[in-house]
Amino acid sequence: MAHKVALIRGDGTGPELVAAVEKIFKAAKVEIDWVDVEAGLKCVEAGKPIVPDETIATIKEIGVGLKGPMTTPIGKGSVSPNVTLRKKLDLYACVRPVRSLPGVVTPFDNLDIVIFRENTEDLYAQIEYMATDQVAHSVKLISKFSTERISRAAFEYARANNRKKVVCVHKANIMKVGDGLFLRTFQEVAKEYPEIESWDNIVDNQCMQLVLRWKIYDMLVLPNLYGDIVSDLAAGMMGGLGVAPGANYGTNCAVFEAVHGSAPKYTGLDKVNPTALLLSGTLMLDHLGEHDARKNIEGALEATLTKGIKTYDLGGSAKLSEFTDAICSELK
Repeated sequence: MAHKVALIRGDGTGPELVAAVEKIFKAAKVEIDWVDVEAGLKCVEAGKPIVPDETIATIKEIGVGLKGPMTTPIGKGSVSPNVTLRKKLDLYACVRPVRSLPGVVTPFDNLDIVIFRENTEDLYAQIEYMATDQVAHSVKLISKFSTERISRAAFEYARANNRKKVVCVHKANIMKVGDGLFLRTFQEVAKEYPEIESWDNIVDNQCMQLVLRWKIYDMLVLPNLYGDIVSDLAAGMMGGLGVAPGANYGTNCAVFEAVHGSAPKYTGLDKVNPTALLLSGTLMLDHLGEHDARKNIEGALEATLTKGIKTYDLGGSAKLSEFTDAICSELK
């Protein structure tokens, strides 16, 4: 029986990347009933909300979505479609696995870290206003409720996946109220999981520690803004945003996404790397209980990379279509 999945094709190179994932899933004989929904720049250009209400309703009804990269205007215009989806669907846990891929050479060997980023508040609550024509106010919102549930989600994941250490990342030495609440709440939740080692790091120190001592880290839990920054740092450690998957989990639904941008300058050039969206898709397969399909697709991807077939961002010369076909050939 086919799994029904809401599909946002995205902006820029998004539709090309989505088409590549569809082709690989088909080669792997994974039965997905894709339900196309709209969001992103095309909606704004058509005079619609950046994420229409019918899109939210469809994802809520189906419970699972896959999203290609979308364009967010910088410094003006519409709110982020990604943030809008997370808030309206209450996708409170952004989960970013960070692991070494065979054939992708970086200075950081044996990477295996999972990042849990609180996804609904902090500065991303988007509470901003001009106090005067010279001063802008941005409100940093941290609540005990949201911190508790992201912390508990991380510890439950650690327990279920045999992870041994969970580290809270914060800036409570400076933001003693907001980040202080985040740290204290994490520490309260940690007491419920005595078998899992836990400690905390200040965010700037954590960035240094990741570069110098990445092998000692297992899982990180962070507020929204630090989570955004540190997860991109970690993506660079594994080879770049082109290979970094992402998942957003809520109580009743989940949306899986490539975390990179829409790269509009490469639209139609058959150039971009589908790995990030493909690995996000395999996280989705795991969520749907299709564990064998996940292993098969990831195995085909790794075999392709090991053979030296890579897109430009990984130092290779393969086109998007050639890279996709190479993965499909490993599945036959």
